[in-house]
Amino acid sequence: MAVNLDYEQAGELKIGQVGIANLRIRTLDVARLSQEMRERVARAPKLFGRAAVILDFGGLSQLPDRATAQELVNGLRDAGVLPVALAYGTSETETLAQQLGLPLLAKFRAQYERADAEPAAAPAPAAAPAATATASKRASAAVPAPAAQAATEAAAPQPGRMQLATVRSGQQLYAENCDLTVLSTVGAGAEVIADGSIHIYGTLRGRALAGAQGNTSARIFCRDFHAELVAIAGRYKVLDDIPDNLRGKAVQVWLEQDQIMIAALD
Repeated sequence: MAVNLDYEQAGELKIGQVGIANLRIRTLDVARLSQEMRERVARAPKLFGRAAVILDFGGLSQLPDRATAQELVNGLRDAGVLPVALAYGTSETETLAQQLGLPLLAKFRAQYERADAEPAAAPAPAAAPAATATASKRASAAVPAPAAQAATEAAAPQPGRMQLATVRSGQQLYAENCDLTVLSTVGAGAEVIADGSIHIYGTLRGRALAGAQGNTSARIFCRDFHAELVAIAGRYKVLDDIPDNLRGKAVQVWLEQDQIMIAALD
């Protein structure tokens, strides 16, 4: 089936931590959304066929009515995926979810908000009176401040997770809040996930998802590249999107201007 990539897609698909995909609706065009999903399934049926999908209407100025939302759910099912929930938005979204008989999930919306918005600056502490400041200075000379101790502990580097054995088909490995290093092979059908970067010293035949909580600076490094899918902060490429000249090579994968980039390592 021919794949049309020459227009802005009506729905942005991102891959989550446990293989669930998040479809953020940009244009409420049921036929177009269904066709885009049908093309994705045709390109990578083993990855997207009967995949669980969360629908996120947060990118629209107005929530669809029940009939339109149900038409979209039916269209996506006909395209080969399974809508399983709505991403949490407003009380109207909750009502729509009840009408459709679907649950609400908030996690994916939080990832979008972290990725799209700059963190708010912490408020400046109020100035203390001179006498109080002097007393605090004397006290701090004798006893370390608990807040300072907590900040020091929080700033301490977290050790990455290391996997010595092969990650076999059907297995999933997750490195929470750290990098993941795999010293062996990631087999076809296996999945490795990290909130940080992923380093694979063997062959990657399965899926690798770095920056799972929205870290767009995360990277994937692999010595022998045959990946079914790679993703950084939810943006992904599947095997059919990867140039033949990179397969079997040592590569790095990163995110640049919201696009997945893959290049051979010198």
